[in-house]
Amino acid sequence: MKGFLLASDASKNPFIAPPPPPVGGTPAQVACDTGRVHRLSSRRGVVALLGALAAVPLVVGILGWLADWPLGMDSAVYRAGALTLLHGDPLYDADTLAFEPEWAQLPFTYPPAAALLFVPLAVFPAPVAWGVLGAISIACAGLVVVLSLRASASRARTPLVVAGLTAAVLLLEPVWRTVSLGQVNLILLALILVDVLVLSARGSRAGGVLIGVAAAVKLTPLIFVPHLLFTGRWRDALRALATFVALQAAMLALIPHDVVRYWTRAVSDPTRIGTIHWSDNQAINGLVLRLTDQASWSTAVALGVGVLLAPPAVWLMLRYHRRGDELRAVLVTAGYGLLLSPVSWTHHWVWVIPLLITMLAGLPRAITAAPKRLATLAATLAAVVVVFGSYVLLILPGGRDPGGWSLLDHVLGNAYLYVPLVLGALACAKEWRTPQPQQPPTGVREASG
Repeated sequence: MKGFLLASDASKNPFIAPPPPPVGGTPAQVACDTGRVHRLSSRRGVVALLGALAAVPLVVGILGWLADWPLGMDSAVYRAGALTLLHGDPLYDADTLAFEPEWAQLPFTYPPAAALLFVPLAVFPAPVAWGVLGAISIACAGLVVVLSLRASASRARTPLVVAGLTAAVLLLEPVWRTVSLGQVNLILLALILVDVLVLSARGSRAGGVLIGVAAAVKLTPLIFVPHLLFTGRWRDALRALATFVALQAAMLALIPHDVVRYWTRAVSDPTRIGTIHWSDNQAINGLVLRLTDQASWSTAVALGVGVLLAPPAVWLMLRYHRRGDELRAVLVTAGYGLLLSPVSWTHHWVWVIPLLITMLAGLPRAITAAPKRLATLAATLAAVVVVFGSYVLLILPGGRDPGGWSLLDHVLGNAYLYVPLVLGALACAKEWRTPQPQQPPTGVREASG
């Protein structure tokens, strides 16, 4: 009995050593360590599979360099802009650049700061530069998939799921065309999502910076500055603007002639952009240009339509934000930006990736709900896949030039525009019938910044 008492009180007796912990630590420690190992191996698996996908354009680019293949029309322009900057030649005085290959004779239409950010591409031959940009773009597509799955609260974030979804979205026309042309849309998409969903959401002092950098490459990401303002993150909005302006100021010090030329002439010169009335331009402006046979007042009408769409877009975006559904809020802003922009080429519509991920993530929840809701969501998902995966805008019966279009061509030739308009109208109708929560959920920052 005495021995029993001593043994039972060992944990309370300072002169008796406690029994050693189990090998490998306590059960809680073992479970924690196992979770860490699982997460680490999962991340390594994602990186390995995405690395294999990203290696494909890099290998093709090297082969293209050896075989003299014409790869990456837009990446060739990026590279030529960087070389032009390094050699001190003007960027906007002519319709082409001296360093462009014969198969990519195009004007440099990007802000002056873009030429500075494209300087790393100048190190490589044009086909290899396309391969490098393609590899980075595919890696960014994988990052967008991961961020979208996480923001949608999806548990399906295994390496195989992420790699499979990344490979699948590469078949969509906006994504495929971005990679094939050597465009930067996937990179800009990743920068914006990291900024809004990660940095800004965590209250980081770097919030807004990546949006400012993205806007310095293409002006369209500036639409996310008012997004930050409307959602109460005014400090992030100021940082985005400050970053954008600082890059322009730096270029003004380096190449004052080009900066003045761009902001006073090149930025508003429609002849430098291309055939914006063709089906390639899936913006309201492109729609109106096609319907009016390029009337001089088309842009004013398109702008007026954009102004009318602004209040419901802001209302819907704020509803999602206050509910804590930040990805859907970002998608509303992105969709409105694509509609409002004077030019939204088909490859600008890479925002279809987070849109599809959001819809896919909703399927398991819809299964437990009413069958009608599941059927509606599945049909909508299928319709979006058909629109962006059918390449319909490249195979129109009347061609891409609307000069001889039939009624069917006009219906099919504006297919991308229907997605944000229809989905936005359906979402507004649903939100109108849904009570708004009195208090925003934990983690949602309001007007305090």
